[in-house]
Amino acid sequence: FFFFFLFLSVHEQITMSEEKIKQEVITREFTINLHKRIHGIGFKRRAPRAISAIRKFAQKQMGTTDVRIDSGLNQFVWSKGIRNVPYRVRVRISRKRSDEEDAEQTLFSLVSHVPVDSFKKLQTKTVNEDADEEEEADEE
Repeated sequence: FFFFFLFLSVHEQITMSEEKIKQEVITREFTINLHKRIHGIGFKRRAPRAISAIRKFAQKQMGTTDVRIDSGLNQFVWSKGIRNVPYRVRVRISRKRSDEEDAEQTLFSLVSHVPVDSFKKLQTKTVNEDADEEEEADEE
């Protein structure tokens, strides 16, 4: 009987820590294999299904229901037409705070395209946004 309460308290701590982690603002880069996600889909639904697959992937990884897809990513997915979607895409997903006061969700995910020459040996990595801003300032 005592172990049951001990298990509950540990379980509550784990769920509370997971919720706390899901609330912080973070940016990560992922490679999404679109080829396996649109396998068997008819030609005229491939690009729209790829966009919805990216949206679903971002929801799962970031834990937000509000996912916004950047126009550059949309153009990349549609670049070869509705039928011939690129096999893979490298994306940067940023979990951000919503500025809207009447928004239901306090956080949203912004998905943007990261152009790469090759997808070989790329892994998921956490991006430091401050370092990106400094690099952009150095380039100017």
